[in-house]
Amino acid sequence: MDTIKLSIVTPNGPIFNDSVKTVTLPGKEGEFGVLPGHASLVSSLTVGVIVIEKANSTEAIAINWGHVKVSETSVDVLADGAVALTQGPGSETAKNIDAAKELVNSVKDSNVSLAAVEAKINSFA
Repeated sequence: MDTIKLSIVTPNGPIFNDSVKTVTLPGKEGEFGVLPGHASLVSSLTVGVIVIEKANSTEAIAINWGHVKVSETSVDVLADGAVALTQGPGSETAKNIDAAKELVNSVKDSNVSLAAVEAKINSFA
């Protein structure tokens, strides 16, 4: 199976670092997906949810804003703030969802529908 290396880092340290099947990112011009072999690009990210598809699971990370560098073999995300929404069995999912909503609501960008982002966050509850 083809995979792509995904790294998500904040000023407080790494949030995610693993190989994935696909990743969907909240770009300034709309969401976009990245698969292995994707064309290289650099893009700004806006408030939203990064959806990560691994071989046997799906994970999500809420971000407030950031930048991404995509190459054929890797995706490197630098985010100002991020909260993991799904972390496996025994995780504090409800606490993480509340923290993600707080992070999202801290952004005062009129170009983003915060209700849509919150709805996506709630879908991981």
